[in-house]
Amino acid sequence: MDLLSGGPVLFAGLVFLFSLLVGSFLNVVIHRLPKMMESEWHAQCAELRGEAPAAASAPYNLAVPRSACPHCSHRITALENIPLLSWLWLRGRCSSCAAPISARYPLVELLTALLSAAAAWKWGVSLQTGGALLLIWTLVALAFIDLDTTLLPDSLTQPLLWLGLLLNLSGTFASLPDALIGAMAGYLVLWSVYWLFKLATGKDGMGYGDFKLLAALGAWLGWQMLPVTLLLSSVVGAAIGIAMIVLVKHDRRVPIPFGPYLAGGGVVALFFGADMTQAYLGQF
Repeated sequence: MDLLSGGPVLFAGLVFLFSLLVGSFLNVVIHRLPKMMESEWHAQCAELRGEAPAAASAPYNLAVPRSACPHCSHRITALENIPLLSWLWLRGRCSSCAAPISARYPLVELLTALLSAAAAWKWGVSLQTGGALLLIWTLVALAFIDLDTTLLPDSLTQPLLWLGLLLNLSGTFASLPDALIGAMAGYLVLWSVYWLFKLATGKDGMGYGDFKLLAALGAWLGWQMLPVTLLLSSVVGAAIGIAMIVLVKHDRRVPIPFGPYLAGGGVVALFFGADMTQAYLGQF
């Protein structure tokens, strides 16, 4: 511990390497968790209709079955599953059928590792680093799941909220009163926007998962970081949404997930929110 505390470069490097492995696991979560949720919904619907439960199939969860190529079902070996390096070595293609492997897999791994190393560099060997890593890893998973499915699973957002309150019992990122107010305010702000938009247009403007994610960010960072998070996510989301409509002719009736922008705003607020708020207030 003394060695790691006295060598921030060494500590950040070790966290970077470990977080590459975490990023590889997050790819599994991003791909499989929505499928697991869908299977559970089908089972619940069948039960409500009074139908007999479907015959038990092979287990499908975050641990089994082993990862395989979706085109030829080739089982991914350990050497083919090394974060970043395997994708480069295989030149982005399956070793069996040469089908392309999405570049998003190494991107998720690299993004997770870079953000994690930045947290290790900023807070060193501390409780803040441990908390920041858990927050970053969960936000990465939520952002990409929302991009794929427009879903923000309760199985991630709700534990994230309670964990934020738990960590802030000792004021890790905010005082407990600020965290409690942040959780309530984060939920109620987007809940209010949702209902105002629905009353004005008769349409749903966003999903309930967005309320829960902002509530979780408020629980982690305190209510003071909510304006920064909302401003950043709204500005970036609006800019990208307009660009998609103008440049790629995105259908306005097709919803654009807001979760990735909330997650991005939360990460920026985690690292720079206090400095940004102080710089803004310093003008007055």
